Amino acid sequence: MNKVALLRDQMKSHGIDFWIIPSSDPHQSEYVSSKWQGRAWISGFTGSAGTVVITQDHAGLWTDSRYFIQADQQLDQSIWSLHKMVDSSSQGYIDWLAEQAKEGQTIGFNGFTFSAKAIQSLKNKLNVSKVEVKADLDLLDDIWEDRPGLPMAEVIDLSVEFTGESRESKLGKIKNFAQEQGLDHYLLSSLDDIAWLLNIRSRDIAFNPVVLAYFLYSQGQFELFISDGKLSDDLKTDLESADLSIRDYNSLVDRIAQIDQGTFGLNVSTASFNVYQSIQTKIKAVSDYTALAKAIKNETEVGHIRHAMKKDGVALIRAIMELEETVKTNTISEYEFARVIIKHRAAQEHYFGESFDAIVGYKGNGAIVHYKPEKDTAAQIENDGWLLLDCGAQYFDGTTDITRCFSFTAATEEQKEAYTLVLKGHISLAMARFPKGTVGRQLDILARQALWNHGKDYGHGTGHGVGFFLNVHENPQGFAAARSPRNETPFEAGMLTSNEPGYYLENEFGIRIENLVLCKQSEFDGFLDFETVTLFPIDTAMIQYQLLTRSEVAWLNSYNQKVYEELSPLVDEKERLWLENRCKAI
Repeated sequence: MNKVALLRDQMKSHGIDFWIIPSSDPHQSEYVSSKWQGRAWISGFTGSAGTVVITQDHAGLWTDSRYFIQADQQLDQSIWSLHKMVDSSSQGYIDWLAEQAKEGQTIGFNGFTFSAKAIQSLKNKLNVSKVEVKADLDLLDDIWEDRPGLPMAEVIDLSVEFTGESRESKLGKIKNFAQEQGLDHYLLSSLDDIAWLLNIRSRDIAFNPVVLAYFLYSQGQFELFISDGKLSDDLKTDLESADLSIRDYNSLVDRIAQIDQGTFGLNVSTASFNVYQSIQTKIKAVSDYTALAKAIKNETEVGHIRHAMKKDGVALIRAIMELEETVKTNTISEYEFARVIIKHRAAQEHYFGESFDAIVGYKGNGAIVHYKPEKDTAAQIENDGWLLLDCGAQYFDGTTDITRCFSFTAATEEQKEAYTLVLKGHISLAMARFPKGTVGRQLDILARQALWNHGKDYGHGTGHGVGFFLNVHENPQGFAAARSPRNETPFEAGMLTSNEPGYYLENEFGIRIENLVLCKQSEFDGFLDFETVTLFPIDTAMIQYQLLTRSEVAWLNSYNQKVYEELSPLVDEKERLWLENRCKAI
């Protein structure tokens, strides 16, 4: 309450009636560095998506169905009101502001933490002739005494051995793109796009191996805006030899304000409102060239991804075997089991870290879609009941993301039915063949149809793009029913995407089955299909066999056989026998 009261005092002193705190940073990142975690700091809600709006008599958090249970648990309801959004693409707080804001009032926010597009949506909804919008303040700076500074992790030079293409080649394509678009200047704000373009990685943001930076193409020249001290002398020399001028991270707005001629291109969905406001010349809104380019993995990247999946499968075999052995005589907390997974992954070559906080949901915790076990409150896993595990890793040679369910005792018929319906949806999408030009929104129904036929559904998307040693949630493609840029992007060969339908019964259990699928050219001209590249057995003990078709059984047997063939040469005899048992045909 003290934090909210302090913010309200600041709002009064600056004449601000509504203060908005999003979950983003100046680059519109999904995960953000500690400096930009103001929404979590003031509210206590740690989910990755949500927006806070504070007035003198109301403190509200808007989030989507993935986080309803978590928000209910984490918010102090004597202070906070939870506003439940229908889906993750909704901007319910804007509708609320439009209803609440009166003539002469002021809405304030840090203009670096909102995209130019988001603020345009806000202004379109509000009567800006009557309501003032103020974006030049960061009120949290005045009350957050121990606020972290900008991250200063050293930058890694990722070699062409992993990327398959040099930064010089990619920069040449950026220049061609700018010229084709008629752009004299072109800004990249999205951190994973910059990391991909320059073949660099870092630890500036947890789980996403990106570098806090901006990239500017200006009249044939390349400029990188990055904090001093992050580049080694050798890497700085290499970047400068690729015709990159190195500038201070905080100097971008002043640099842009100096540009007084030519057409300036940027993506209004990733460029911050304050950066957008600083442009003095003609602006052309364009998509990021890099978004699609990095989504289509080249042959080198695909080869590395296949290898990373093998390593990850071996690590998970060892982690699950250790779990099963432990619970025979003892318990282990969800939190500690997540550490066990990290231990086995860290033993693999080129391990860099996890790609997100592992979701280890025992029994009812599995129904919390984005559950994160905390050290002091995590449940104890026993040799009984149901466990949902969703985890992923970052290796120099690929990014992984996998979900499996385990039942330590016989599953109930209700659990078996739900598990089988989720599996049917997973298989249906994995087996999809479709014409070029098909988008994720059209394919999403394949994963839901079996559940729908039994009056069941899930409240999250079915899949997201996955980067190459980059963000585990990567634009531009994905599977979901909602109309959004991610779900309207046509699939292309080389795209790596998650396939993860689910079902959740609050306080009882959660089910999700997730593999990563690689889009590829099918045997028919003009058609595409998917290859499942994740390697770990799909449990067959919890299936209601009468619900499966022959083709679904054939797919499942073929997949588990592939897992056995790929992983068995990499494990010892005890592990091989465990794997053989889990991969038996049904």
